[in-house]
Amino acid sequence: MSTTLAAPVEVRARKSRGMSNTDILSMVIRAMDRRQLRGGCLVDVGCGQGDLYSHLGSRVSRYIGIDVVRYENFPEEAEFCPLDLDSGRMPLPDASADAVAAVEVIEHLENPRDFLRKLVRLAKPGGWVIVTTPNQLSLLSLLTLVVKHRFQAFQDVHYPAHLTALLEIDLRRIATECGLTQVEIEYSWAGRIPLTDRHYPRALSRRFPRALSENVMVIGQRRSD
Repeated sequence: MSTTLAAPVEVRARKSRGMSNTDILSMVIRAMDRRQLRGGCLVDVGCGQGDLYSHLGSRVSRYIGIDVVRYENFPEEAEFCPLDLDSGRMPLPDASADAVAAVEVIEHLENPRDFLRKLVRLAKPGGWVIVTTPNQLSLLSLLTLVVKHRFQAFQDVHYPAHLTALLEIDLRRIATECGLTQVEIEYSWAGRIPLTDRHYPRALSRRFPRALSENVMVIGQRRSD
């Protein structure tokens, strides 16, 4: 992959620093535990620094990270494959993963439908696909939209790292279009109170997850046939 072609997407990738916060990663782990996802191979597409790897523990027997750059803090013991997610074909065989995760990645890409089709192809029949993104329907995001005419996670400071804002209904539709079944939406249970740096109490966020969570997840299973 030439440096010239990769430069724009590398700039966007490094602007995000390849990091995911603990609330988002905990949301992924909760979803895996509820579905008793154990063993097998998990492919972390847009893995960044590999933060998900440290949260998985013994839940999977093999972890493969895919990203446009290998960050300095990516775990040495984990497998890594380079790829420009906007343009390249996944560097793994189809149907090679028991679970495929894309944590805070889809909002960075130009074509979310094409991206999710790639994730589904990576999953084995009966495997799971997990995608997280900023929650545009949170109270904070909706208030920002009213005041600034843009969603909270898509202000000028986030551009060009954040390109594509997706609503909950978009995630459901895209997942279904791409052939996933048992599609469900879940939330991070973590969100900031507008005009402050404080977060809502966890009990309140769990009671009103759509309004009080800053991140949302869609999860679905590839058809076994």
